[in-house]
Amino acid sequence: MKGEEKMGNTFQLIEVVGVSTVSFSDAVKVALDEANKDNKVSWFEVIEQRGRINSKGEIEFQVTVKIGKKN
Repeated sequence: MKGEEKMGNTFQLIEVVGVSTVSFSDAVKVALDEANKDNKVSWFEVIEQRGRINSKGEIEFQVTVKIGKKN
């Protein structure tokens, strides 16, 4: 419409790996907390989950998270 400004949306796409000894969901929270320090995270997608036993014998939960940040 005439007189209306069209606003485009662009996003920065990043991947972050979150690690936790508590749970997979906590590992996601760790990743999101780190990525959202500037309060621009718009969406996220967990693309991989894996685990390992660390040097202390603890189970370590790891997630790779794809994150869309508003520009």
